[in-house]
Amino acid sequence: MSVRVTLNCQINTNKIDTLITFLQQNLPNARQFPGNIRVNILFDPSRKEMLIDEDWASIEEHKAYIKFITENGIMQELVTYFLVPPIVKYFAPQDL
Repeated sequence: MSVRVTLNCQINTNKIDTLITFLQQNLPNARQFPGNIRVNILFDPSRKEMLIDEDWASIEEHKAYIKFITENGIMQELVTYFLVPPIVKYFAPQDL
């Protein structure tokens, strides 16, 4: 069963332009990673918040992606755009 993953990120608005460039360069890799179904980026400028909204085939595949970007340095660069580490949440879809 697929899983919805959200990452709530408090962004450093002084770096928004470089963050957008970084996302444009790196989102295609995330979208092609095994197990990824979808990635959307949403901004709330009034709250200086970005939501990374993703669907993955499983939690394990998402965690494999996080491990991959941690090992290759992408995660370390990504967090430089945030004021605090992102809050990651996993949600299981329900048929209601």
